[in-house]
Amino acid sequence: MEVSLLSERHPSTPSEYVVTTPFEAYSDSPDHAEMKNANVRMNHVPQHVGPRINTSASLWRQAWALSCFPLSKHSSSSSRADDEEDIPLLEESLPRKKRHGRSRIPRYLVHSLLAFFVMLGLVQFLTLTCGIILSFFPDEYDRAASRWARTTNTATGIDTDTDITQWPTDLSRDIFPVACHSHNDYWRRVPLYSALQAGCTSVEADVWAFDSEDTLYVGHTTASLTAHRTLQSMYIEPLLRILEQQNPITPFQRFISTPSHGVFDTDPEQTLVLLIDFKTDGESTWVSVMKELEPLRERGFLTYFDGNDVIHGPITVVGTGNTPFELVISNSTYRDIFFDAPLNKLVGGDSVEEGVLSFLNFESENAFSDIPDMDSKYNITNSYYASISLNDALGFSGGLRFSKRQMELLRGQVNVAHRLGLRVRYWGLPSWPRSLRNYVWRVLVQEGVDVLNVDDLVGATKGSWRVGIFDWWWWWW
Repeated sequence: MEVSLLSERHPSTPSEYVVTTPFEAYSDSPDHAEMKNANVRMNHVPQHVGPRINTSASLWRQAWALSCFPLSKHSSSSSRADDEEDIPLLEESLPRKKRHGRSRIPRYLVHSLLAFFVMLGLVQFLTLTCGIILSFFPDEYDRAASRWARTTNTATGIDTDTDITQWPTDLSRDIFPVACHSHNDYWRRVPLYSALQAGCTSVEADVWAFDSEDTLYVGHTTASLTAHRTLQSMYIEPLLRILEQQNPITPFQRFISTPSHGVFDTDPEQTLVLLIDFKTDGESTWVSVMKELEPLRERGFLTYFDGNDVIHGPITVVGTGNTPFELVISNSTYRDIFFDAPLNKLVGGDSVEEGVLSFLNFESENAFSDIPDMDSKYNITNSYYASISLNDALGFSGGLRFSKRQMELLRGQVNVAHRLGLRVRYWGLPSWPRSLRNYVWRVLVQEGVDVLNVDDLVGATKGSWRVGIFDWWWWWW
């Protein structure tokens, strides 16, 4: 086998070579078999991809490949074409290296994106871990409320131990009321005071009555009840102490203000709602609640209906749960316990559709101003809140956003309740993820909901409701 150069050109242009290789011509007669030579003309294109290639060595490899795969002996035209395709020529192998290098770029991008998301996941995991750890420590409201256990005697200047219900007037001088409801307030480290320190205008107490005694016990379930956690000790007596200090009799003020000042120095006319959830039988619990409220009633600290008008006081008591509506309205000349009306049944009907949407025409530009005068058994003379679970009201159980239909229902319910003079409260709001919770809070406030039912006092009263940079991942759930 010989390789000869026909013509040599510029180094960057192809050069022509002839490869002479012997082969045995095929013949039917064995006497006529002889060796012949075949000339194969090759064009060599100089290319440099990756490391520099030894041109002469590559040419010899191609010549060797041609000698190993003869094109004429025992082959047809179709098999010869297949053999030619199997020959690893230099001109075909070099571009493949280029293509292989380009195909790796998307893999690098995929790996980079995966690394980015893994890092975000780690950061989010650390954030959640830190949040769980911090949850075991008191928040700023709990710490502030705990400090009220020790006050300074203004006469002697000596620190004295006092009951936790002691609330000097000046400690509320920088607290501004916020329209939020402290859900299950008795769960907090310092019940009542933590909510007041946050500025909440509504607190909740679940009460249990037993036949053997008149005492009302406070707790979420019977397993959480203790002899010392009572409505009297946790709410009635502390509120009485607070209001007496907010309305002192001194040489400078010889008579109690009319109306009496409320718990907030920054807004003395702001009433505090005490939402009492009747957990046991309504009628028996009603008798005990009426008895427990007597100290506040005697001092004129309760909001009441006198048969014609509602006279607002520092404390407004609202009954929910098993509160019997018949007993609420039984006295037509005086009542100081108001009802938590069902928001979905304000104007009749057994569903939100029948109870609200029948009065609305959402195709009209003035849909809400066209609502006719409504006759409802729930009104300002007997009810204060109009409440319902967010899921029962709108069918919202944790989706990403309110749908158009849900927004129509929300606006209709709020408008109907306001036409009746009632304040709207939705319970069962999502608390996690925080970006969803903040979105629900923003929408409810923008649409005129009167009080937010919250568990996170700090987040509701001092935190930002904007979506954080690490809140992206909740969309995956």
